[in-house]
Amino acid sequence: MSDIRKLEPKVLWNYFYEITQIPRPSKKEGKITEYIKAFGKKLNLETIVDKTGNVIIRKPATKGMENRMGIIFQTHLDMVPQKNSDKVHDFEKDPIETTIDGEWVKAKGTTLGSDNGIGVSAVMAVLASGDFPHGPLEALFTIDEETGMTGAFGLEAGLLKGDILMNLDSEEEGELCVGCAGGINVNAKRNYAEENSPKGMVAYKIIAKGMKGGHSGVDIALGRANSNKIMFRFLMQAESDFGIRVSEARGGDLRNAIPREANAIVLVPEIKSDEFEEFVKSREDIFKNEFADTEPDLLFFCEKTNMPAKVMNEGDQNRIIRAVFVCPNGVQRMSQSVKGLVETSNNLAIVKCSGGKFEVYNLTRSSVESAKEATAWKIAAVFHLINAEVSMEGSYQGWKPDMK
Repeated sequence: MSDIRKLEPKVLWNYFYEITQIPRPSKKEGKITEYIKAFGKKLNLETIVDKTGNVIIRKPATKGMENRMGIIFQTHLDMVPQKNSDKVHDFEKDPIETTIDGEWVKAKGTTLGSDNGIGVSAVMAVLASGDFPHGPLEALFTIDEETGMTGAFGLEAGLLKGDILMNLDSEEEGELCVGCAGGINVNAKRNYAEENSPKGMVAYKIIAKGMKGGHSGVDIALGRANSNKIMFRFLMQAESDFGIRVSEARGGDLRNAIPREANAIVLVPEIKSDEFEEFVKSREDIFKNEFADTEPDLLFFCEKTNMPAKVMNEGDQNRIIRAVFVCPNGVQRMSQSVKGLVETSNNLAIVKCSGGKFEVYNLTRSSVESAKEATAWKIAAVFHLINAEVSMEGSYQGWKPDMK
């Protein structure tokens, strides 16, 4: 069976299927907003779109339960748009292709959007149902949760009428939330000098792929490989051992997703090309062994490519490679209050190095505000050392766990 509409409960999975057919990357929620608005009006329920773009649907209490406390269901409409490099997909136009793999519903070559599409589907199923008694219900569908919390920040005070808010954007059932990580974006940019590609060299494209990636908050403690860290670790070793020259390097495409692919175009002295190819193979063996438990499908290889016209200036190349290599990544500190909980982390999410421009984008998280700031400044210090321009933006405060 591959049709998710046959899964139980059918009402929920049918709504989820419909949602997968609607493009809805962050900041591009127009189509899904219209879908939810039409859904509410079709049920003859009070439906409004606020000035920020959030959708609110209200369902009156069943007879005799008008005095019960009002419940607010909150979910978000946007999704993380990430795909494999060999997958042809336009997140602003194409539907998500779903498949059933054992006990899991998955997407073919892209993110599924179950964060938070399954929450949206559950709320829709409740609003459409007439099978159970309830007090006043209110559904809040916010926008742009994944990249800026725009909908939550823009929600007007006093607009909601309910007493208890239930957030349907969690990973586990039956849990109480006693803390939450805050976040901040740490960006670094600088220009670098380019020069003509030297003679007597052979050009290779280095490819790292097949990694699982995942959510930079939920999955950061699982020990998965970060493709940017693997690539720049390799570049540093190859620079030292082979005197490579880098033409370009890039990896990752979303700030809140652990990068699962990276590539670089490098030049190697022609007389060392055979040795270099063996070196690349040996690195794949090392990486696969190092991440055997978490990245069984990791691939790291090279292929010859056309000679680029330009390479990075050698001094700039040296500094940029080392800065990315030493940039903090992954879990920085575990919670002292909750066993097994990550307190502070960083995701080295996106690296771009091409055409004389270097850019790097991090998402730093912590439930302790001072730790979040300290980690952000540690990252800033790394890139200040190579005279990069560093900016910090989109900060939202953490909520330190209090077990009392």
